[in-house]
Amino acid sequence: MKISIQINEGPYQHQASDTAYQFAKAAIEKGHEIFRVFFYHDGVNNASRFTLPPQDDRNVVNQWAELDIKNTDGEPELVVCIAAALRRGMLDESEASKNGIDGNNIHPAFRISGLGQLIEAGIRSDRLVIFGD
Repeated sequence: MKISIQINEGPYQHQASDTAYQFAKAAIEKGHEIFRVFFYHDGVNNASRFTLPPQDDRNVVNQWAELDIKNTDGEPELVVCIAAALRRGMLDESEASKNGIDGNNIHPAFRISGLGQLIEAGIRSDRLVIFGD
């Protein structure tokens, strides 16, 4: 089964990201394909490369990055909604450059894109599972 996931909550203020990660990991172990993970609303905070939890806590950003969900071109399929990201100060190199900002904070395992990627995920997947409000 081909599954896409939408995450609407940040990594440490809500259980949604942890639950989605465990769901994705279990689905992969059972032989299912995770087509795309789309981070929306506060869920974009799951992509911050500056997240530094205490050593005895889980690093949600690294967990997602290590799950290594990629498309056939090798591009990350951990997709961050551009509108939600920009509202929250989340930028990749391209968006930082376009906006004259001298830094970026999106982990390289993630990529920024638009809602069209979420629509495509819903169309091309057997299931779209949403975590968070």
